[in-house]
Amino acid sequence: METRIERDSMGELEVPAKALYGAQTQRAINNFPVSGRPMPVAFIHAVTRIKLAAARTNLTLGLLDEARASAIEKAALAVIDGQYDEHFPIDVYQTGSGTSTNMNVNEVLATLASREGIEVGPNDHVNMGQSSNDVIPTAIHLSAAIAVNEQLRPALAILQDAIDKRASELAHVVKTGRTHLMDAMPLRMDQELGAWSSQVNQAVERIDSAMERLCRLAQGGTAVGTGINAPEGFAAKMADELSQQTGLTFTPNDSFFASLASQDAAVELSGQLKGLACVVMKIANDLRWMNSGPLAGLGEIELEALQPGSSIMPGKVNPVIPESAAQAAAQVIGLDTAITVAGQSGNFQLNVMLPLVASNLLTSITLMSSTAKLLAERAIATFKVREDNLQGPLARNPILVTALNSVIGYNAAAAIAKKAYQAGRPIIDVAEEETDLDRATLERLLDPTVLTKGGVPH
Repeated sequence: METRIERDSMGELEVPAKALYGAQTQRAINNFPVSGRPMPVAFIHAVTRIKLAAARTNLTLGLLDEARASAIEKAALAVIDGQYDEHFPIDVYQTGSGTSTNMNVNEVLATLASREGIEVGPNDHVNMGQSSNDVIPTAIHLSAAIAVNEQLRPALAILQDAIDKRASELAHVVKTGRTHLMDAMPLRMDQELGAWSSQVNQAVERIDSAMERLCRLAQGGTAVGTGINAPEGFAAKMADELSQQTGLTFTPNDSFFASLASQDAAVELSGQLKGLACVVMKIANDLRWMNSGPLAGLGEIELEALQPGSSIMPGKVNPVIPESAAQAAAQVIGLDTAITVAGQSGNFQLNVMLPLVASNLLTSITLMSSTAKLLAERAIATFKVREDNLQGPLARNPILVTALNSVIGYNAAAAIAKKAYQAGRPIIDVAEEETDLDRATLERLLDPTVLTKGGVPH
């Protein structure tokens, strides 16, 4: 590989000749050969948006000349457009402040901006009025807020719409309810799916609440929270610039000291993503159980056949989308644990696990966004109901006798249920033999459709 010599405050270093970055980035590449996984592109673009906003803000404040501001802006827009993603290779597991990534962006933008025929420095110009200590926390909030707004919220809307549509289509289908995986009172499929819809909706509400704190930014706090080297009005103008770029509403945090020393808002959002993962896991497992069989399981629904399910058993088809969803949900739960540990790693004036928080948070958002769409489009929208498999167990369900509690008493009803179960007979037949209630009355009291409406049978 051809190289060139770059210099920084620590001396000279060889850098790949075609690389847009400089010595500080190369030092980080050399120092952190940990996972082979670079910082998420969405995070790099968020840092670059901060540099774009800073160039415009510093121009407005009279601190940066128009030529340099214009050159930095042009470079930043190209990076945000994804034209130079390969020039940001630093590993996630780097210095805890994310200084290496901040300098990586500074160096790339300075190189690109200098192509306009004017000297642009990574520290003096691109990083003007900033510190890694406020840029990286701001980028965590900014990138996550953009991802929630542009990826997760639309995906969850697709999921809820798919559930609601199927619930409406299946409102006429009555099935055996289950508690402890055992037969329970009947319910309609729109009631069962309606619970999923409500869970998704409440997850959205919790995420929306977390977004309020996420949109409060650290930018302007610089090194320790005092705002050193950030001119008056810088923080507010930066928040306005980022709001204009994204269509979201950002404000400076009420305490820059808290913004730099903690990652409480990121931990909160991660917790809500964990809650969403629990919702996804519940829906996925319900689908798997309902689809189980097709002969020896519940066989209530038939999921779309997407691929062969076995390398040895011909004809086997598995519930691959719910299985994928369950694994993604499990990963989000694990990522949240790491974010929680990272969130309490604020030592005095700075949290020192910021790259981990950024990477895990964006990964969780991506996993839940993709999974929500997959569940909606490849499982919920396409499954078929096997009504013949629902009706037989429903008619024989001994728990229907619960409807007779208020008429004959719990103990008498329990005896009927036990006898019906042991004999494998419909509950109505046994109840007719064991009580003085006539058939018409029993048909009315034990009608599964009526029982799904709640209340006291009479």
